[in-house]
Amino acid sequence: MVVVKEYRVVLPVSVEEYQVGQLYSVAEASKNETGGGEGVEVLVNEPYERDGERGQYTHKIYHLQSKVPPFVRMLAPEGALDIHEKAWNAYPFCRTVITNEYMKDDFLIKIETWHKADMGMQENVHKLDPEEWKNVEAVYIDIADRSHVLSRQDYKPEEDPAKFKSVKTGRGPLGPNWKKELGKQAECPYMCAYKLVTVKFKWWGLQNKIENFIQKQERRLFTNFHRQLFCWLDRWVDLTMEDIRRMEDETKRQLDEMRERDPLKGMSAADE
Repeated sequence: MVVVKEYRVVLPVSVEEYQVGQLYSVAEASKNETGGGEGVEVLVNEPYERDGERGQYTHKIYHLQSKVPPFVRMLAPEGALDIHEKAWNAYPFCRTVITNEYMKDDFLIKIETWHKADMGMQENVHKLDPEEWKNVEAVYIDIADRSHVLSRQDYKPEEDPAKFKSVKTGRGPLGPNWKKELGKQAECPYMCAYKLVTVKFKWWGLQNKIENFIQKQERRLFTNFHRQLFCWLDRWVDLTMEDIRRMEDETKRQLDEMRERDPLKGMSAADE
């Protein structure tokens, strides 16, 4: 069985701003998840062009020993908990494919994202076959709703959009009805990330349990990431894409050092 869900995340930023904010936040979040021999290793980060599509290609390895459920760690051989992420960022469309060399064709996470200047009300933005779309569950993530934070260990007051106010833009804090109010404010931009997540995991006796676990973790990641992205707004809103590329080069070097030097940190399956 393949589980497909579409996560919709509305943000009080423009599509153009989000391109910079996303890349800045990916770099910072990677550092927060790296240490103790685990975390993110960047192998490739370079421009690509294929079939008329142009963008930035990245290939990363995620070393995940403590970030999977204990019953998987017991069953998986050494080295089997490293996953490869290949991403083609042809913004405003992005495609990410996550695989595992041990499980080969029996494991796949595919994330396809459209970034649109709307409030998340478009149906079938990925243009799936109507019969396929009928089986896709749309999941709405509210970055200002603390109940959407799936683990209490994930909550940080300084990364709470309901408390944060941007000095540089005046945006925030986001109240209970912020999305309704946002649509009426001509001076404040908005956008939605439509993230279509396909999960395939073939392992007899564990398939449904792991597929549901992965979808829950993706929702958790999307929630935490976009809460951070908004609350870090003043750090990245003035940056250019040239600034981001320089930052990514420096981050690659830092991640290599942090995996060896820093203690284990970041999200873990035990936080569930």
